[in-house]
Parts: sequence; C-alpha cells; structure tokens
Amino acid sequence: MNKTVKKWLSRVGIGLLILISLALIFNRQIKDWMVASYNPKVTQETVIKNKKKKASYDFSAVKSLDWSTVARARAKSSDIQVIGEIAYPDVKMHLPVANGVANETLALAAGTLKPDQEMGQRNFAIAGHHMVSNQALFSPLYWKARVGQKVYLTDLSKVYEYQVNVRKFIDATDVQVIDDIPHKRILTMVTCDATGARRLMVRAKYVKTYDQKDAPSDAQKMFAQKFNQQ
Repeated sequence: MNKTVKKWLSRVGIGLLILISLALIFNRQIKDWMVASYNPKVTQETVIKNKKKKASYDFSAVKSLDWSTVARARAKSSDIQVIGEIAYPDVKMHLPVANGVANETLALAAGTLKPDQEMGQRNFAIAGHHMVSNQALFSPLYWKARVGQKVYLTDLSKVYEYQVNVRKFIDATDVQVIDDIPHKRILTMVTCDATGARRLMVRAKYVKTYDQKDAPSDAQKMFAQKFNQQ
C-alpha cells in the first residue's frame, strides 16, 4: 500500500470518527429535530385505509427512544398507520395518533395500545414517549397535565371531547389500565415517568361528540396547526 492510499484512508478514518463524535455529542438535538420534522398530512381517506391495516401491539418490545430509532422511523415514516389526531390545548400538545406500538410508530406519534379501538367508545388507550424536551411527543403530559383539562380526539370525521379526571403514576406492570370498563367511555394516555421505571397515566372521561365544524374553537384552532413535535 503506497503512502498516498494510506494518507487517504487515514483521512477517511479521521472523518468518520469526527462524524460519530458529533452524532454522540448532538444525539438529543438530532433526535428532537427528526421528531419535529414529522408532519404527515392526515385525511379521512388515509384514516379509513389505515384502520384496516394490521399493527403490532407488543408493548414489551418497545425500546427507549434514541436517535437511531428515530432515524429508522423517519426513513419509513410512510409505513406509520395514522388513524387520527389528538389535541390537548391546555398543555399545547397536538400529535398524530397511529395504530399500534411499534418502535417506529412511537418514535413519531401516539400509538394505540389495543386493536380495533374506536374514538369516543369504551377505553381508547394510547401511549407516547416522554422526552427531555417538554414539548415533543407525550412530554407535555408529564409536565403540564392536570385534572379538569379538556382533551380532543378526531378521526377527521368527528371530534370527541374528553375531560381529564385522573393523573397518577402507576407500575410498568399495571397493564389493566388499558382494559375496557363496563358502561364507561374514557381516554387513557400512558407515558414513562422521569426514570423510565414507572408510568404516568392520564385518564379522561368522555364528554361529547361534535361534527368538526361544531367543535370548540380551541380544538379547531389546534387541529388546524402543524403537529407540535419540537
């Protein structure tokens, strides 16, 4: 191997080390930027189509959120099965809601915890990641959710209003919180606590269903905005 080739290989190696070092140093910033850049166009047609698709509901397979997981999710974001949106005006949270809890889904959206869920019916249970940023994914729940606040879901046909009545920390093994409760229509939102060892559950009771044009103004305003992932 001549000196020119050795010199070139050495420079390539140094360049790769620099890139890897920068990725490690700016891991959170890169991750936050990739999450923030996900703003899918949600329509009634895509919702109807995605509701028919199969999804993964193996929550035990969910991994902690790092930049490589987000990068893979962004590369395959067209595979995420968005079935609606959630708007939580008091905490300024507006996210896509997608089928299942695959790592790629939870990297960019709130995911449904059971198959065949219907907004406004039984226990509509969803999960999302809690990140260092207090605005990305389900982080606003951890910092700002309070009893009495209103939360809205939409399937792009109707808007479903709920009011928060429970905010508490639960064990990670407390999976029955996603089960249906006879004669009750509720929304259950689950995210990690600050340690990742336990879960924060925010639950809301069903209030009313609206046509989109008749929904409360704060809900309409938030649904009209881009998803606030930053």
